[in-house]
Amino acid sequence: MDMHTHFLRDDTRLEGFVRSREAVGKSGWNPALAGKPQTLEDLKFANYFKEIYFDSDTKVALISGSGSEEPRDWFLTNEMKADARAKVNQLTGSRRMLSHAIFMPGIPGWMESVDQAIAQLKPDAFKGYTVGDNTNKQLAKHPWRMDDEKLLYPFYEKLAKAGLVNVCVHKGLYPFSTTKSFPQLVEYADVRDVGKAAKDWPQLNFIIYHSAFRFTGGEWNNGWAQFEQTGRVDWVSDLAEIPAKYGVKNVYGDLGQIFAQSTVAEPRLCAAMMGTLVKGLGADHVVWGTDAIWTGAPQWQIEALRRLEIPEDMQKKYSWAPLGPADSPIKRAIFGENSARLYKYDAKRRAELTTDRIAVARADYEREGPGRTNLRYGFVVNPIG
Repeated sequence: MDMHTHFLRDDTRLEGFVRSREAVGKSGWNPALAGKPQTLEDLKFANYFKEIYFDSDTKVALISGSGSEEPRDWFLTNEMKADARAKVNQLTGSRRMLSHAIFMPGIPGWMESVDQAIAQLKPDAFKGYTVGDNTNKQLAKHPWRMDDEKLLYPFYEKLAKAGLVNVCVHKGLYPFSTTKSFPQLVEYADVRDVGKAAKDWPQLNFIIYHSAFRFTGGEWNNGWAQFEQTGRVDWVSDLAEIPAKYGVKNVYGDLGQIFAQSTVAEPRLCAAMMGTLVKGLGADHVVWGTDAIWTGAPQWQIEALRRLEIPEDMQKKYSWAPLGPADSPIKRAIFGENSARLYKYDAKRRAELTTDRIAVARADYEREGPGRTNLRYGFVVNPIG
């Protein structure tokens, strides 16, 4: 269950993600992208569907998004996400896709948008960005704190009453270069506001995207240098300490870019952060998300976690449990069991995945050979548009 995926709307102008895929190919992180020209079409639904469901072992995906002060720069509107979910699940005959609704506290009419989403779109969870406009930080006029009792607590109350208990919050991805450009937002990017909110709202689950990993955009060396000197990593260590510090059990760490940005570039840092999260949050509170398709089909990340182990010297020094083999209890929990519990994805729904239309089409796809881009998945792509 990959509970952190993206594609872009047909009229998008966000070319930066094209560059992201190109960089991943050039770096060798994802061999499938090496030497392959990238375009905006690679970031739209048809290729998303192929890369998620056919080119990886992903069975269930949650389509996420990001809002903006500039309406044209929403990755997808909340209606677009709900529409994609409905059409995919109807045509496949199973619950292959879940969806977020984005909330943007402080923007005029934001609570009315929440009411509309709950009543009409029925999202599987809500997601927000505490820096406000993460896409256009120069436009970010409405940053917010998770523990703002006046602004956020009425929102939490509304979700609790509606039974929408999973609140996903983007944190981290705020390296020194971004801090220098937008110093006014850094206090909203870390996790100082998570603990109190989690303690005040035990009936909700707070899923912190990217586990608040700070050192993205080529600054992973800073993360490893910091860990070597201090045994800590901004702001992953702070997140991992919240359960013990605040006495809470409702804080979760999503992997997202924390894994993509480190597993190949700096695997020791990746191992350190995995050890930190599993020890601090618990193996049952770390959830799989890849932030695909920004880095191409997520299979390279899936295979990387299957192979990853924390070096023995680090296990001994920091009292970290080994992650185990590819099918270990810890990895099975991270890959899907934790999210299945959070999103009430029961055994009946899991059984449906073995015989639905994607399962049948994928069997054909695999027989045809890797990398095929024919229309065997067109029964979904064509109606979506």
